Amino acid sequence: MTPAEPETKKRSYATAITLGMLLLVVLLTCVPYLVSIAFAEGPAPDNAADASPIFGVTIPAGYKQWELIAPAEEAPPLDELRAVVGNQTAIDAYQAAKLPFPDGTILVKRAWKRKQSPEFASATVPGVATTVQVMVKDSKKYAATGGWGFGRFIDGKPVDAAQHRTCWGCHEARAKSHDYVFTRLAP
Repeated sequence: MTPAEPETKKRSYATAITLGMLLLVVLLTCVPYLVSIAFAEGPAPDNAADASPIFGVTIPAGYKQWELIAPAEEAPPLDELRAVVGNQTAIDAYQAAKLPFPDGTILVKRAWKRKQSPEFASATVPGVATTVQVMVKDSKKYAATGGWGFGRFIDGKPVDAAQHRTCWGCHEARAKSHDYVFTRLAP
């Protein structure tokens, strides 16, 4: 054994330990980040029963934390309070006054029965939730309906195909000049 051999073995051992530690640091740093991204995206729908008929739209994960675009009040007979929220693509498009909306835009309308506040008689507050309505922009997938897919849900379940057939006709007839979207950004 030459005098240089023990030195080479020490360097190999030190290099292996250094690389092992580096790998450990990378794993401990990156894996939690990648897992958090996966959870933020939300789980994929586990069955087609959760998707709207005709369009295949589902309720997006995390939508209750999305930014408000505008509130609305629906007169009787619906007598509802509504709030439209959007994903970041929608918010960016609204703030830039960009029409048509870009693919990837998702708008969610939450609706509740109006209820008189028990604490303040002249105030109206949300009562029982009535529907969640979703619009998803994908100009290729939904080319026949102005680039929009629609979903209407009661208690988390999609309503029937007959109700979904009415979505496009209403939006086409009344909101064509605003890329088929009724809601305007609240000031």
